[in-house]
Amino acid sequence: MSWLEIVAVVVIVALLVLWMVWVRASRLDRLHRKVVSARAVVAAQLVRRGTVAAELATSGLLDPVSSVVLGESAWQALGVSTTASSAAPDTPAVLGESEWKQLGASTSAPDARAAQPGPAESELTAALTELLSDEAEVDRLRADALGAELLDQLAAAWFRVQLARRIHNEAVAQALRVRRGWMVRTFHLAGSATEPRTLELDDSMPATMSDQRRA
Repeated sequence: MSWLEIVAVVVIVALLVLWMVWVRASRLDRLHRKVVSARAVVAAQLVRRGTVAAELATSGLLDPVSSVVLGESAWQALGVSTTASSAAPDTPAVLGESEWKQLGASTSAPDARAAQPGPAESELTAALTELLSDEAEVDRLRADALGAELLDQLAAAWFRVQLARRIHNEAVAQALRVRRGWMVRTFHLAGSATEPRTLELDDSMPATMSDQRRA
């Protein structure tokens, strides 16, 4: 093999490696943007569920104790969700370190409760479940026109929260699989960006609400 052939082979191999690196980097960037977009959708749906829960708490249809408990949980969750939503970065063409640090802060900051929707949203789920697991109470609320409307809106928003969180966590899992690939690690394609994390919270819906959503 002549030196010209050797040079040609080396150039071809180098171009092939560069192409593979570019393809992998582009895929990683798309997955990063997908995670950010999915996180924004989750935040929006959590705000919607919290808003409807607050409306139910102030509707006058509940007993005073239930109104206070649900209202406190709803407003706490809304405060967390709206803060996280307003702090979330816009989806850029290419995510840089600062954007991913913002996203990472919303999932990993140990002392910033306002950046963690999980605990507050789980408390709201618990308050709603305590109230709406009673079929008699749900039937009483549904007998009122306003109550029926709020329950329908709550069931729809609750289902969208579950769906949006599932999509977000699947996007995170895909991004993590790519980030842990040998090419990404060898060429440091992820840079110093913080690893995305799944959003863990209790969004389970009581059977009474699941039935209403399917109706």
